[in-house]
Amino acid sequence: MGLNVGMISLGCDKNRVDAEIMLSKLSKKGYRIVNNERDADIIIVNTCGFIESAKMESIETILEMSQHKGTGRCKCVIATGCMAERYKEELIKEIPEIDAVVGTGSYREICDIIDNVLSGKKGIVKADDINFDLDFEERIISTPQHYAYVKIAEGCNNNCSYCIIPKLRGSFRSRKIESIVQEVKILAEKGVKEIILVAQDTTMYGVDIYRKKMLSELVKRVEEVEGIEWIRIMYTYPEEITDELIEIIKMSKKVCHYFDIPLQHVSDKILKKMKRKSRKEKIINLIEKIRREIPDAVIRTSIIVGFPGETEEDFNELKNFLQEYKLDRVGIFTYSAEEDTEAAEMEDQISEEIKQKRREVLMKLQSTISLNKNRDLTNNVLNVIIDGMNNEGQYYGRTYGDAPEIDQEVYINNNINELKKGDIVRVKITKAYTYDLIGEIQNEPCK
Repeated sequence: MGLNVGMISLGCDKNRVDAEIMLSKLSKKGYRIVNNERDADIIIVNTCGFIESAKMESIETILEMSQHKGTGRCKCVIATGCMAERYKEELIKEIPEIDAVVGTGSYREICDIIDNVLSGKKGIVKADDINFDLDFEERIISTPQHYAYVKIAEGCNNNCSYCIIPKLRGSFRSRKIESIVQEVKILAEKGVKEIILVAQDTTMYGVDIYRKKMLSELVKRVEEVEGIEWIRIMYTYPEEITDELIEIIKMSKKVCHYFDIPLQHVSDKILKKMKRKSRKEKIINLIEKIRREIPDAVIRTSIIVGFPGETEEDFNELKNFLQEYKLDRVGIFTYSAEEDTEAAEMEDQISEEIKQKRREVLMKLQSTISLNKNRDLTNNVLNVIIDGMNNEGQYYGRTYGDAPEIDQEVYINNNINELKKGDIVRVKITKAYTYDLIGEIQNEPCK
């Protein structure tokens, strides 16, 4: 066919998996995948539509890529992903440079859609059932070769009052264990060392097809795959983390002692308005249990400030919680009022100025906590998976407590023999910064 395709994928790692599936289908059809948009005949923007800032980034990217239709070899621009699902008709109407809009239920038909565009059809809107059944799909991995995301479920049934995801991704659907293990084996054969399990809510895995939570069983099966050395679990909801799951993580030699637990808040009043199932007392009990059972556990969370009705008292309750329990990694976001959500219609919306001030207070607090925790690691020797080399010729990587692209990195200071991405080495931490570590490789086997 001889045509080049460029893909820009925005937003979360689950969206990235969809992009990788599209790339595989396009490659099999004969398209060449290129990394520079100037070389692309077809540009696909895989959009995010979760919050306002993500929507703006998606629109800006579409407009930027559309410029190549006049100045380069680009023949068509296609919008896929969550924003395409959410605003399919509006995008076609408002941005005439877009040749096709593809919803989250239709990305697997990308080759046919491109064929239609190239045959002269314009303004295509393809948005099928977002509740399609998940199964194994071949992918072209866009991450470095040594780690890969594996989507174990799609959609969400939690229906939090601020969240649009169920309307964009459908109801919660799990993949069968056999399908996931098949994919992990293929990834291991390609050199993947770290598997990152993702879903909107991994802790609910299996409830729809097995009639019970099966994340623990899935982890045990993935652990058996030869070649996989690290397993990281993301998006575990606090109320669904079972004692069995904690025990499996504790006893496993492959599962990272890393708990990604989106709390969003700790004020019971705000949690109730958010339609979250968790409450402060249970959150605290869970954190204490995890730290009691797994003393070296790293806990990551996300927090929303400025939710409608959040008083100074609610905010101080959240601030005091972070001060007391000193979670390891905290992402802090200001509330974004999204149309078609219950929270956007609530009274007592908080001004942007107050939201930003509250975020700044928590960011300052968390940066101090992070620096102190990193200083505590000085002189410790940790396993580090090598992610690459920077422009100064310095190798860098991550500990078990750091997910790629969102957490901190370890920079290696000493002169060493050539390392490969995916090598796991022992590193003695020699210096600590707020969000990064410096260390030296030790000549000892990994534990």
